Amino acid sequence: MTRYTNSNHNSFTQKLWKVNGALPTGIALALMALVLPACTNGRQEAAAPPATGNVTTKEVANETNRLIGQTVTIRSEPIKKIAPNTFTVSDEQFFGTESILVVNASGTPFTLPTDNDVEVQVTGQVRNFVLADVEREFDLDLKPELYAEYENKPAVVAQAIALAPEPGKVTEDPQRYYGKPLAVTGKIEEVTGPNAFTLDEDQLLGATDLLVLRANPKAGAPTPAAIEDGKTVAVTGVLRPFVVADLDREYDLTWDLGLQRKLEAEYRQKPVLIADAVYPSAIPDVRK
Repeated sequence: MTRYTNSNHNSFTQKLWKVNGALPTGIALALMALVLPACTNGRQEAAAPPATGNVTTKEVANETNRLIGQTVTIRSEPIKKIAPNTFTVSDEQFFGTESILVVNASGTPFTLPTDNDVEVQVTGQVRNFVLADVEREFDLDLKPELYAEYENKPAVVAQAIALAPEPGKVTEDPQRYYGKPLAVTGKIEEVTGPNAFTLDEDQLLGATDLLVLRANPKAGAPTPAAIEDGKTVAVTGVLRPFVVADLDREYDLTWDLGLQRKLEAEYRQKPVLIADAVYPSAIPDVRK
């Protein structure tokens, strides 16, 4: 496995700034956040690339020729693990949709969720899978006998993969997600400060809303999305327990003392998503 360094991260982020081709008809420009784990001062951070084409796996399967060579973002429940670096995804909403092979070429190991209800978000290049080409280009060792049925069929060679749980899944079992970069989509329930809000959870009975704190954007980062009640947004970041001393030390947060005390009283030791990026959601309607 290739060692993942900060230089790898910077190079890949720069590549993703380029949007490849036109977006599918009927789907908004994807400002969908994508998570790239990196190591800075001993802790993981999340970083979001800019716009990429947001499509369904059905489109990848049925419109491969139009999408070949484009960098796209798909979001789906994993269907089958093939090997440590490969798995399949499919849109189960569409009867008869062909499974798409995902090849993890990010250089960072990714563990598939054990919960079938947790989706993953994948950004990578669409291509027809040719084992020899993928092995050569991405320095991967794939066993030919596992991929015979996928040869010359649609695939996504992923440069970034992230867990994409619903807000309620995160607050219901935060220990499962602490310290991990996430890509979470939800509706803004309440704005509690200039850079603090909650994502609504209306899917799981008894689950609570997820607190989001937006760190100060880094130089050169895209303009953050406006935070407005009722707006559906995509948030990339790392989940942490709400411990003021740790958050103050590790993140450049914008909050006054009054807001800090208010949030600490309500969320002490509860999960908080420290957001690197907040974007208008561009998940296709069938995924919402």
